[in-house]
Amino acid sequence: MLSYNRKQYSNELLLSLYEALVKPRMIEEKMLILLRQGKVSKWFSGIGQEAISIGLVKALHNDEYILPLHRNLGVFTGRNIPFAKLFAQWQGKLSGFSKGRERSFHFGTNEYHIVGMISHLGAMLGVADGIALANLLAEEKKVTVVFSGDGGASEGDFHEALNTAAVWSLPVIFLIENNGYGLSTPSDQQFKFKSFTDKGLGYGMEAYKIDGNNILEVYDTIKDLSESIRTKPRPVILECNTFRMRGHEEASGTKYVPQELFEMWGKKDPVSNYEHYLIEEGILNEEIISVIKSRIKKEIDEGVEIVENEVDIVPDTTYELKDVYMPSSIPDAVSSYQNLQHVVIKPASENKSKKRFVDAISDGLRQAMEKHPNLVLMGQDIADYGGVFKITQGFLEQFGKGRVRNTPLCESAILGAGYGLSIKGMKAMVEMQFADFVSVGFNQIVNNFAKSYYRWGQNADVVVRMPTGAGVGAGPFHSQSNEAWFFHVPGLKIVYPSTPSDAKGLLIAAINDPNPVLYFEHKVLYRLVELEEEVYDDYYMLDLCKARKVKEGNEVTIITYGYGVHWASAYVKEMNIDADIIDLRCLLPWDKQAVEESVKKTGKAIVLHEDTLTGGIGAEIAAHISEHCFSYLDAPVKRVGSLDSPVPFNMDLEQNYLPKERFKTALQELLNY
Repeated sequence: MLSYNRKQYSNELLLSLYEALVKPRMIEEKMLILLRQGKVSKWFSGIGQEAISIGLVKALHNDEYILPLHRNLGVFTGRNIPFAKLFAQWQGKLSGFSKGRERSFHFGTNEYHIVGMISHLGAMLGVADGIALANLLAEEKKVTVVFSGDGGASEGDFHEALNTAAVWSLPVIFLIENNGYGLSTPSDQQFKFKSFTDKGLGYGMEAYKIDGNNILEVYDTIKDLSESIRTKPRPVILECNTFRMRGHEEASGTKYVPQELFEMWGKKDPVSNYEHYLIEEGILNEEIISVIKSRIKKEIDEGVEIVENEVDIVPDTTYELKDVYMPSSIPDAVSSYQNLQHVVIKPASENKSKKRFVDAISDGLRQAMEKHPNLVLMGQDIADYGGVFKITQGFLEQFGKGRVRNTPLCESAILGAGYGLSIKGMKAMVEMQFADFVSVGFNQIVNNFAKSYYRWGQNADVVVRMPTGAGVGAGPFHSQSNEAWFFHVPGLKIVYPSTPSDAKGLLIAAINDPNPVLYFEHKVLYRLVELEEEVYDDYYMLDLCKARKVKEGNEVTIITYGYGVHWASAYVKEMNIDADIIDLRCLLPWDKQAVEESVKKTGKAIVLHEDTLTGGIGAEIAAHISEHCFSYLDAPVKRVGSLDSPVPFNMDLEQNYLPKERFKTALQELLNY
């Protein structure tokens, strides 16, 4: 039997906790029946763990965000989400939260202030940091709570998120449901410490351990902690010990768990123990129990009937593709403006000044910060130091440490925080010190950013700036061209400017776009003197999705981007070649119309990029040309890229690696075909 301390809590509160506790249990029992009937495809049971979710959700304010896991049904029911809506989600119906695109609890809802999980455990911990940061910057006295299992706490995301929250004093409760198993792996094969409270000292934060099956202990602890955190923002570790009475999911069974554990924890069942306590206290009786359970059963039965009568989804390809990106409210493009192609917002005046590539990016970023007071910059060394390339030099003094934030070395948590800021309606720019380092945060970009809007209508309003490219003798970990890593991921936009004017206008456009944008900046171009040009001083925006015609010609089409634009331009000028040069500028989505029109005119096409040849973006473009322009071609489509090797350090080896000289040969072969 569990021991309860009601303190000064009223009978009404104790009864409300009981009804909230019974509801997910009854839903679970119904779901297990439907699972056996084949009416539900998969179910992750939280039987035995309900007190944690209910104690938490009842202790928080309704407008405070919770980021739950599979076994936290009580969070959703505790926020009074109609059962029919939940059941539609589980059944993959159009009326569900994700329009049939996601299962179980892989969804979010800003209406109920819940952000569901993705399957990659730990990924949402950094997102909670971002939501808490938004609360902190807005001076809202709110708490964010994010769940982790004991197994998921082994993920690197756990360390990154806790470390960031501690350094930034974010108002987050990291709630760890310690049920002793990560699927079939027991805790002694996950970690060597005795309790998660041991981690508190290492992160410089408070840590508490409670009985997760005791509804009053959970409620009281979280109520006190949240009240304190609202007054004095800080992160806290809260370990809730509990037990999973069913398998990881129903198909996995429970044979790997010693039977005596079920017997021991069965005696600590959170529902029956609390019910017995309330009966002993004279607060509950069989009549009240019957009324409560009848009310819940009625809602469940009605919800099942409503959803089972809904028509099945009829796939609409156009609708599905349209829903990958959030529609932009940016006005339609206007006519070209003084040598700038595809201007969306014109500069206020004709005033120009000489700017290098690096100056234009810095200028655009600064003006975006002035234009958008909800824009937050995050990155390693970007504050006092101004970033390793000095893009943000002086920003700290102008915009303050709240909006210009040095980060710990934890790319995944910071990218996740950017997504969290988006959930609260803010914008984020995250600087990768080098594009190579984005690999550490890959999951956040391809699984959180890219899929979020399609999954539950929440955009990731984040720009990730990526200093990229070779040519400076920096070796294989500071010189990669990794744009193709992301080219295959629907939901992302990829921008890669080649001139100062484009760099400024496209960066401002990227920040205005509500979708996640990866913005690549070639490091060699930053301070290249010959690239310096007159750039408008005022704020202006280019169309992200339009290519730029660098040169007009009739003999051959050269499709390229980034540094390749300058290689191609120099050689064409040197050899007096009558070529169309297309600077893609945006790689995802890329301007198919501009490429097709040019190729149909010239009859010959060559694609040049600095990235390695195999699997590069050029392969997709070449395939598209072959498929859609075949009857216009006078020669096979050629591709030129860097060697299929890592980027070497030695400058001579690096020049051999790059495609500049091979491009010249390939272009001449194409012209002579």
